[in-house]
Amino acid sequence: MAEAAGWGLLGASSLLIGAVIGLKLLIAPRAIGLILAFGAGTLISAVAFELTDEAYGLGGGDTLTLGLALGALAYFAGDYAIERRGAERRMNPMGRSEESTGATAASALLLGAVLDGIPESAVIGISLLGGDGVGVAVLAAVFLSNMPEAIASSRGMRHEGLGSAHVLVTWLTVVAISGMAAAAGYGLLEGASGDTVALLQAFAGGAVLTMLVDTMIPEAQKYGGRAAGLATVLGFALAYLLSTLE
Repeated sequence: MAEAAGWGLLGASSLLIGAVIGLKLLIAPRAIGLILAFGAGTLISAVAFELTDEAYGLGGGDTLTLGLALGALAYFAGDYAIERRGAERRMNPMGRSEESTGATAASALLLGAVLDGIPESAVIGISLLGGDGVGVAVLAAVFLSNMPEAIASSRGMRHEGLGSAHVLVTWLTVVAISGMAAAAGYGLLEGASGDTVALLQAFAGGAVLTMLVDTMIPEAQKYGGRAAGLATVLGFALAYLLSTLE
């Protein structure tokens, strides 16, 4: 469990790195859009080759379908609730949030990042269950996809007048929660049946895929332009090649 927590913290550490970058540097929205596209590609690869494929092997088509559906619905419902609290622009590379201000925006941004990060971090813990060590492709995908969100969100929080210390503490909290999610993903499933592990793998895959289509890919295309597709393929290819090295 401690190992899973450590890998989860490593994967989520890019949130803190991204927060510092967002606070200290002015990065062009196009660059953030391309980073988002690259991260989306890595996550698509991780879901396809590290989650759904393994889930099908462990639990079969019925379990895979049920898990994907439950994960997608869970993320959809949670994301809808977060949007109603003002976090619909939590990944806006322009750093603006016209419909929410101050502490409300900070709370919504925090909840939104946790909503994205929990299934991703749980995936890291689940990848350890096979006994072959952490899934490198999953870890890389989570690390790369977290950074642009933190960059954009931190800039938005500063735009709302929140101090640097407040912003950094917020992201430290998210990193800690992500580490606990990775530990839970491993600890709660250690010794579980193949169907149970498969269900949770598929659940995480469904949640991450829904997040990609609802949040990351639209923002990547909007701000990254036509080159976003190329960056997505590059991220997918790199993550796949990493998975073949395991």
